[in-house]
Amino acid sequence: MTSWLVVATIGKAHGLRGEVLADVLTDFPERLLPGLRVVWRSRESERPLTIRLVRPQGNRVRIAFEDIETVDQARTLTGGDVCVPANEAFPAPDGFYYEHEVTGFQCVDDAGRELGTVTALGKTAGGPMLTVAASGAREILVPWTRPIVVEVDRAARRIVLDPPDGLFEL
Repeated sequence: MTSWLVVATIGKAHGLRGEVLADVLTDFPERLLPGLRVVWRSRESERPLTIRLVRPQGNRVRIAFEDIETVDQARTLTGGDVCVPANEAFPAPDGFYYEHEVTGFQCVDDAGRELGTVTALGKTAGGPMLTVAASGAREILVPWTRPIVVEVDRAARRIVLDPPDGLFEL
C-alpha cells in the first residue's frame, strides 16, 4: 500500500482554462514543476495527474494539469489534495525531519526513561510541535526546539528529549 505525502490542497478553479488555486503544504515548493506526476485524492477517490503549469498567485499557487482544460473539469478537483508517494520525498536536509518520518519514534529522556511515542509533528504559529502519546492515553505537546529536542536517531527511531520540569507530569 502506497503512503502519500500531501504537497498542496486545491482551493478553487481559477479562470476558464482549467487552472486551480492551491495552498502549498510542502516545505519544498520547488518540487512543484511542470511534468511532475502527482495523485489527486479526495476521501476515497484518487486520480493520477501531471502538472502542466505552476505560477505564484499571492500566497497560493496557480496550477494547471494536463487533460484538465475547462473550468468545469477544474471544479471537480476542488477540495482535493495533490499528493506524491512518500518514497519520492525530497531527501531531508541535515537537521530536517518529515512528519511521516518521525511518527512512531519513541521519545526518551536523557536518562533513557520512556516518555511516549510520537503521533504527529505539526506546524504551529510558535514553530514545529511534537505530539507525544504518553502513559494514561495522554497527548503531550512538545516544542520541536533545542534544547528540548536533544537528539534524533533515525536508525533507532528514537528522540531524546530534555522537557521542561513538569511537562510530562500534567
